[in-house]
Amino acid sequence: MTAQFIGVGVGPGDPELITLKAARLIQQADVISYLCNQDGRSQAKHIARLALADTGGTQEEIPIVMPMREDRTIANQRYDQGAASIQAAINAGKTVVFLCEGDPLFFGSFAYLLERLQDSCPCEVVPGISSVHAAASVLQAPLTMQKESFAVISGRHDDDVLDKTLNLHDSVVIMKAGLSRQRILQALTRTQRTGDASYLEYIGRDQQIIEPDVSKLKDEAGPYFSLFVITRKDRERL
Repeated sequence: MTAQFIGVGVGPGDPELITLKAARLIQQADVISYLCNQDGRSQAKHIARLALADTGGTQEEIPIVMPMREDRTIANQRYDQGAASIQAAINAGKTVVFLCEGDPLFFGSFAYLLERLQDSCPCEVVPGISSVHAAASVLQAPLTMQKESFAVISGRHDDDVLDKTLNLHDSVVIMKAGLSRQRILQALTRTQRTGDASYLEYIGRDQQIIEPDVSKLKDEAGPYFSLFVITRKDRERL
């Protein structure tokens, strides 16, 4: 392959949900890059373990260590450093594949690297299955039907945005629900959507949790990899 930077979606957690194209590019890459914590653990790399197993562990790696707590200044510094390392590898004639959970351009960390590198090197993006679609599959519930409206928002929005979205749209997925779980539960109560909501954690992973009755959730924060799916229970049927 021509030296380039490729963002590959590895899906929400199940290693068998990686596309054939993504698996092929992972296996052909000279360098694998990914986000990891201070201990070097990477969710994206773990999800891609089946594809990586066929490489024999001979690829170079560019881990980008991110702080556990959100700090924009530190995060920007880490992305700058990671982009510089990736650019150096590409300048040396190597192809770098960045492993991104879910889809690279849907709340994906790849987007921050893409904006730093797309003007200086060839780039490619391989879509992946998002947690939104994986959640719908696990629940066996359509996200939208007929004339229903659909919105995806972050739980980091303020209460006013949460309320307006829940009131306006038939179907809503609230991403990044962990630290905002208590506020989201309150918003569901205010908008009378509690009965329409389901809650999921770690979709497609060994520790997956599905709670179809959100009134049973503890009034406390949840993990980062969690979301709410809200769909009308009184849908019009054909």
